[in-house]
Amino acid sequence: MARAISPMQDIHSIGKNPNRILNVIFIALAFSCIIPFIFILMISISSEDSIKEFGYQFIPQAFSLEGYKYVISGSDQLMTSYMVTITVTILGTLGGLFLISTYAYALSRRDFAYKRFFTVIAVIPMLFGGGMVANYMIVSRFLDIKDTIFALILPMMMNSTYMFVLKSFITSSVPDAIVESARIDGASEWRIFFRVVMPMVVPGLATIALFLVLGYWNDWMNAMLYIETDKLMPLQYLLIRIENSMSFLADNAAQMGVTGIEAAANLPKDSAKMAIVVLSTVPILFAYPFFQKYFVKGLNLGAVKE
Repeated sequence: MARAISPMQDIHSIGKNPNRILNVIFIALAFSCIIPFIFILMISISSEDSIKEFGYQFIPQAFSLEGYKYVISGSDQLMTSYMVTITVTILGTLGGLFLISTYAYALSRRDFAYKRFFTVIAVIPMLFGGGMVANYMIVSRFLDIKDTIFALILPMMMNSTYMFVLKSFITSSVPDAIVESARIDGASEWRIFFRVVMPMVVPGLATIALFLVLGYWNDWMNAMLYIETDKLMPLQYLLIRIENSMSFLADNAAQMGVTGIEAAANLPKDSAKMAIVVLSTVPILFAYPFFQKYFVKGLNLGAVKE
């Protein structure tokens, strides 16, 4: 005969398996994060007329790719901007990882003679900033890299916050005894850095790399300040210019006469804006899985206080 289970026993059994509750909660949270992107995707493939008549809907009343056609109408420039952004992201991330990791490694060594001085140098930018004018003068006058690809890479290559996170990670993950053993064996500082320390802090490097990738991919401010050549225009700035041109055409259609009114009427304003979001977001989504398995571990260990 089956034994009856009381409600109190159910509650007690659930209490013994809290992971089930957490799994349900996290699945719901993950689904809630995906819903907005799916919603944007559905709007981007909706016809402009259906959006005007029925509003935004998860299931479009009429499918259309006019928004994407409008955005990629200048396909040559779009592909050029994609390549510029990809190049800047790769070079900036690799260069940033090298600078941040070498700086963090030096400050993590207790026998580094100038540790206090370089710590202060790293802390100053976290507390005080020169402002946009000073940055512009340095990039355009002092370094003379305006309207070059270096203007998109160098300003974001070093970050004191990322450096201190990685320094804490190295301190908590690399025992001094391992470094001293490598020195006794005759290894140089560069060999210790690349062959001993770096393999032990891969989660921390992956975490910093993810932050750098997102920063470079989403950057448009440096392009607006320093880039005048279309061949060096990154993706985000190009999409912003497309959206601004759409808004300008829609707001000034009356002043342009019949031609302007007709053009504004046929403009896929809402669907094109959502298409811009999709085009700028989807490529970077493929980068996250490469860092995901290290991300949480890197944040947790990197946050350990000395």
